[in-house]
Amino acid sequence: MTRADQSEIRMRIVIDEPVIGVAHSLHSKDGRPLDAQCSEGGEPLAFDFATRVAPGPKFFGDQVRGEGPERRFVHVLIGQMAGDPSLPWTRRMKIDIHDIATEMLDRAARGGVIETRVHGTARDGTPACATLKPTSRLIV
Repeated sequence: MTRADQSEIRMRIVIDEPVIGVAHSLHSKDGRPLDAQCSEGGEPLAFDFATRVAPGPKFFGDQVRGEGPERRFVHVLIGQMAGDPSLPWTRRMKIDIHDIATEMLDRAARGGVIETRVHGTARDGTPACATLKPTSRLIV
């Protein structure tokens, strides 16, 4: 599949109510933290990145990770994984993108950003991790 068969799509992951003072970052292509951020007052954290989407849909890009033949997701690293060795957590969020509706992908390819929001604090008050279900997903 050539790049000519792919459309660039802008995406944003917003972490609502993150644990204050805990580093979060995207997962770079080479496995390191990218764009690390901390919420100092409980404000949301936002991470913007680009993906390429081909018919199928099939997802490509530096932040796209895969599991099996179809599942595609983006990791948000937390605590030590996000580059802060002083924190007790070594975690990551897994946010699925393979389940984004084709109609939404088509609209985003014509302009706009697919914004996926997730809740950043687990029930026990620690940073949310593992596979997180979006609280919302829309084009902005």
